[in-house]
Amino acid sequence: MSKQETRQKSRDRTAVGFIHPRYWPTWLAIGGMYLAAWLPWRLKLWVGRGLGLIVWRFVKRRRHIAETNVRLCFPELDTAKQRALVKDIFIANGIGILETATGWCRDPEHLRHRVSFDGQEHMARVEAEGKGALIIGIHFSTLDLGGALHSLFFPADVVYRPHDNALFERFMTRARSNIFGAAIDRHDLRGLVRRIKSGHHVWYSPDQDFGREASVFAPFFGVEAATIKLTAKIAQMTGAPVMPLIFHRNPDNRTYRLEYLPPLDNFPSGDEVADATRINAVIEAAIRRHPEQYLWLHRRFKTRPEGEPKIY
Repeated sequence: MSKQETRQKSRDRTAVGFIHPRYWPTWLAIGGMYLAAWLPWRLKLWVGRGLGLIVWRFVKRRRHIAETNVRLCFPELDTAKQRALVKDIFIANGIGILETATGWCRDPEHLRHRVSFDGQEHMARVEAEGKGALIIGIHFSTLDLGGALHSLFFPADVVYRPHDNALFERFMTRARSNIFGAAIDRHDLRGLVRRIKSGHHVWYSPDQDFGREASVFAPFFGVEAATIKLTAKIAQMTGAPVMPLIFHRNPDNRTYRLEYLPPLDNFPSGDEVADATRINAVIEAAIRRHPEQYLWLHRRFKTRPEGEPKIY
């Protein structure tokens, strides 16, 4: 049997396996995302807001995480304003689920009229030089829709974390492959480097806690945070310019703004902590523009320096 026939047989077995009842809730979720993607815009906002409020009200674990993050990162806010921000975070992320569905399940061309793009000249300059760029994305609630809208202007690959659910992983990977040139497993450093060296831009988000071994500690909103070292390593291995990309939903909740910042100069510096601190500062400045749209529901400060107690 040829390798192609073997791969096809494996795919067939997997497809049959997805009929199993344990995948029925996943099929329902996928169907719901397709349906959500085609809702009228006002209804999307209404459903997303309601979904966010339900999670805020009943999913106490995630609310605790968001409350802890806000308390640590925005100590200048009084208690009432911190509570209001937490509520707005859940609403924004609820809407973000509907935006993700739209980005994955529909042609982004139908949203071209909703997006403005600043700083295109920075990427155009990189493209004119024939270089691949490392695009620094940020985990805003609008992340996947932002990727879809970005594809209207510049092609890019994306680094992602595989999902534990095999069916949803297949759905998510296919959806992202329709938006991006390639979906690269975050463990596939060799493939990532190869794509950049061949002139492809790669969208990469370094703002989550990947554990002690992969990280150095650098300040993020004034709190020491485990910050992945790989950003500087990729830049060093490829010589790629590092391009911060900011993406926000505008206050009207109907339009969006993409903004490229100039490539980071003198990066990497050779100092892992200094480089991680610089990346965190760029991300922090972007978040402060619209703090409610960031994914504060994840445990950004999960890994602590030796001797410090757990935060969550």
